[in-house]
Amino acid sequence: MYTFDYQRPADLAGAARAGAVADARFLAGGQSLVQAMKLRLSQPSALVDLGAVAGLAGITVTGATLRIGAMTRHSAVAASADVRRTIPALAALAEGIGDPMVRNAGTIGGSLANSDPAACYPAGVLGLGATVVTDRRSIPGDAFFTGLFETALQAGELIVAVEFPIPKRAAYLKFKHPASRFALVGVCVSDGPGGVRVGVTGVKSNAFRWTAAEAALARGGFRAAALDGLALDAGDVNGDLHASAEYRAALVATLTKRAVEQAASAAA
Repeated sequence: MYTFDYQRPADLAGAARAGAVADARFLAGGQSLVQAMKLRLSQPSALVDLGAVAGLAGITVTGATLRIGAMTRHSAVAASADVRRTIPALAALAEGIGDPMVRNAGTIGGSLANSDPAACYPAGVLGLGATVVTDRRSIPGDAFFTGLFETALQAGELIVAVEFPIPKRAAYLKFKHPASRFALVGVCVSDGPGGVRVGVTGVKSNAFRWTAAEAALARGGFRAAALDGLALDAGDVNGDLHASAEYRAALVATLTKRAVEQAASAAA
């Protein structure tokens, strides 16, 4: 690696001050950032470790909202009785991320801030209609992901928590890369307070909502048959050595149907 300043603040105010330095980066779980630094793909002048900041981890349920602190580990989300009770699809999503080492180190806030095009949580945020809460404002999930490894976060802005409205039913399915377990395609569907939502990851430069599928499910009922004949345009879908654009587009349609079937049967 190269020389950089390392800080480990004890509170949110200290983290905000440290993060205000030009080219500073917050270290949440380090599962992506540290690897990028080793490869010189990221060269921050300062690294602000959030591991000691009180209050950034934890899971609470208030009314119809599930709130997950930004520094909550994937393994904690997967094991949480509150998550399994209110949004079991989210617990399943977290349980399928990486391997045990990744799940015990990676955090929901770090994953969302990184906005990897094949990460699972972005599909969950969009598919469940979540809100990203920062130290400055609340950002609707629909406005959060803006491009390849890009988000609506401003310089020095820190994710504090993610708030999920509790849906009537939901499911997350992915076709995973056999080595990394990243999503070649991942689909989160839900039927909740904001209506039917379909979030997709692994397919384009960032996670997105498949609005055509949402409209079909709203029109024809929350059932797989409502999606018959519907296909995702492969024109702007990613293609690589693992899967062609056409294959990924076909997988989106297949996984969306299966996710709807799973969500509907689980709620029956």
